[in-house]
Amino acid sequence: MKKVLLSTLIVLLVVTSCGKVPKLKDGTDAVVTLKGENISVDSLYEDLKNTYGLNILINKIDRQILDELFKADDDETDYIKNQIETIKYYYENMYKSQYSSFNEYLNANGVSSEEELKSNISLNYKRDLAATRYAKTLVTDKEINKYYQDEIFGDISASHILIKPDVSDDATDEEKAEAEAEALKIAKEVISKLKDGADFAELAKEYSDDSSNSASGGKLADFNHGQMVDEFEKAAKDMKVGTYSTTPVKTEYGYHIIYKTAQKDKPKLEDVKDDIIEELANQKLSDNEKLSTIALIKLREEYEVKIQDSELNKQYKAYVESNS
Repeated sequence: MKKVLLSTLIVLLVVTSCGKVPKLKDGTDAVVTLKGENISVDSLYEDLKNTYGLNILINKIDRQILDELFKADDDETDYIKNQIETIKYYYENMYKSQYSSFNEYLNANGVSSEEELKSNISLNYKRDLAATRYAKTLVTDKEINKYYQDEIFGDISASHILIKPDVSDDATDEEKAEAEAEALKIAKEVISKLKDGADFAELAKEYSDDSSNSASGGKLADFNHGQMVDEFEKAAKDMKVGTYSTTPVKTEYGYHIIYKTAQKDKPKLEDVKDDIIEELANQKLSDNEKLSTIALIKLREEYEVKIQDSELNKQYKAYVESNS
């Protein structure tokens, strides 16, 4: 088990390691010399540790631990690249006129350079990995078995007809309600035609507002848990193969008539156990907003972190208590 023993802030390390630092008469290092009383490194350190100190220190500790625990890989590289591209997109389309450069935009938001931005994104990425790693240890066999019984099913093959409410973004509540009612009416009419023997694929071509598959008779790619919105997934899972939904299924997209054409056998538990644990861990993180912070506190304990500065140690203990 490796120890991380930090007795000074990273700010102080930067100040005292870059270039020549003059000495004051009392032997202490000087950050600023001027007429009157000079400013020492110790004085700066005391001020900084009482303002930004704990945050800087925690970031420094976590970087050292996480860079060792999670080596950089292609997934991290791709994540950082995508985040940078997203930030630059918003800069180009929303903020560019306010700044002379992207770097100035970063400076205005407390980031010194694009390299620092990448470093910050990397730190948050690895913190998420650590949080998931910890949350997985909290998942029980009972939870795994229940999730397997309730949620896991074989791949479903289906087609659908989607009827969207014809409504604009600036429509009034009354207009939206009327459009919803009209869409529901049309969906029910389609179901009536199915009951009278009409061909599902032909009705999809005529009525469906899903332009991605209406021409092919509404056929969807095979799907499994989490790949469709909840309402659609539940309805399809509960249907028998060879049947269609006799009541329109409402989702955020509109009203669906689903035709279930096939379903594969349920996979064995051992084949999906890792995915179940991952999903349950993510649920725990979502349900408990403090769990990510607790995970990192536990990780620092695992690495036997001991803060040697008494004031910073006191601040850190208060931070731990408030997040326990």
